[in-house]
Amino acid sequence: MGWDIEPQHPAPAAPGAGTPPTGPGTPADDITLDALARLGEGRAAEIRALIRDVPDYPHPPVVFRDITPLLADGPALADVIEAFAGLHLPGGGPVLDGEVDVVAGMEARGFLLGAPLATRLGVGFLPLRKAGKLPPPVDRVDYDLEYGSAAIELRTGTLEPGSRVLLIDDVLATGGTARAAAQLVERAGGRVVALAFLLELVGLGGRDMLTGRTVETLLRVGS
Repeated sequence: MGWDIEPQHPAPAAPGAGTPPTGPGTPADDITLDALARLGEGRAAEIRALIRDVPDYPHPPVVFRDITPLLADGPALADVIEAFAGLHLPGGGPVLDGEVDVVAGMEARGFLLGAPLATRLGVGFLPLRKAGKLPPPVDRVDYDLEYGSAAIELRTGTLEPGSRVLLIDDVLATGGTARAAAQLVERAGGRVVALAFLLELVGLGGRDMLTGRTVETLLRVGS
C-alpha cells in the first residue's frame, strides 16, 4: 500500500536488495518532516523511516512509497493520528480544541486515517465514496482525471447543514479529488475548515487546485 511517485530526477540506485536508496535525515532524502516535526524531530524521523522507498517500482524511474509498515506499527499510527489532531486551523486553536464537528475521509485510504482521527476527536466520520458504491439518493460531484473522469458521492442528508468538516486523505498529488471532495461537502451543506494529508507530492500542483482553502500536510516529498 503506497504511492507511485516519479521523481524530477532519476532515483539513486538501491545500495542493496530490499534496501531503500535513502534514509531519514540523510542529505539525499526527499521527504521532509513538515508538520509531523511537531511530535519532535526524533520521533518524526522514526515515523518517516516506516515509509519504505522502493525504487523503480512498478517501473523506472518511479519510487514507490509503501506506508504499510507505518500502518502496521501501532504506536506510530497513534502518533500520526495525534499529529493530525494537533494541526492548527485558521482563526482558532488546534483541531483538538473543538473546531471540527465531523471528519470526512476520501476513499479509500482516507478511511484508514479519518476514522481513528474522528474517534480521537470524539466526532463522527463521513466516508466520501467513489461513484456507484452508495444507494440513492446521493449528492455527487464529477471531476476530470488526467486520463478520464471520476465522481465522488455522499449519502444525501448525512451531513448536518453548517457542520464544520475536516477533510482527510493519505496523499495530496494533483488535487483533483481533494477539490471535488471539498465541493461535495459544501454542496451537502457543510463548511470545509481544512484539508489534511499524510503526505504531499510537491510540484504536482495540488495546492494550486485548493487555492483559498487551508491545507495541512504532515510530510512532503520534494522541495
